[in-house]
Amino acid sequence: MTEEHAFGTTGKCRIFAIGDIHGCLWSLEKLLNILPANWGSDLIIFLGDYIDRGPDPKGVIERVLELKELYGEKIITLKGNHEWMFERFLKGIDIDIFLYNGGGTTLKSYYKNGKLIIPEDHLEFLRGLKLYYETEEYIFVHAGLRPGKKLEEQVEEDLLWIRDSFYFSEYKFPKTVVFGHTPFPIPLVLEDRIGIDTGCVYGGKLTAIELPSKKIYQIDCGGEIV
Repeated sequence: MTEEHAFGTTGKCRIFAIGDIHGCLWSLEKLLNILPANWGSDLIIFLGDYIDRGPDPKGVIERVLELKELYGEKIITLKGNHEWMFERFLKGIDIDIFLYNGGGTTLKSYYKNGKLIIPEDHLEFLRGLKLYYETEEYIFVHAGLRPGKKLEEQVEEDLLWIRDSFYFSEYKFPKTVVFGHTPFPIPLVLEDRIGIDTGCVYGGKLTAIELPSKKIYQIDCGGEIV
């Protein structure tokens, strides 16, 4: 892990973490509307996977960029494995893997007049996504951490792709790890691990968690409050 991925801590504040959106802009808008956040004061952390599978990946990135423009450093955007695949696709790497994992909807959302047109600020957004974000009490990451390794020793593959070897591990993490990536029927809330991908794009829910209260906010795939 290089130093550029090691982010500073925040002081005591409320934090709202939002799970995998996957192009479900309608659900995201509804979720943002019900969050009792003090915008510009509280920290809002997106756990990655903004794109692929859902109907409007481009619209999701545009909405997140609007939030970053309005609230600056209070909006934290992490990289998901789907953004990683999209970047590789744009470099001509593993094209079939990207398409197999729902990349077609992302390409469709960026096609205009028969051409793939991706605005420069969207490309900058992809390039600027962070692998994790750390506070005094929490580590926020897309997929999870390799048990037994220090944060600075974690590798990108695990941070973006790890699954059961992380959340089934009996290892006790020194801070609570808040993650997405693996969809659960309901949020996984353990002493040291919180998983908030609840499969909105698969007909489940889009979930946010407020910390430190651990209050859950959800919108179902049809945009209704749960």
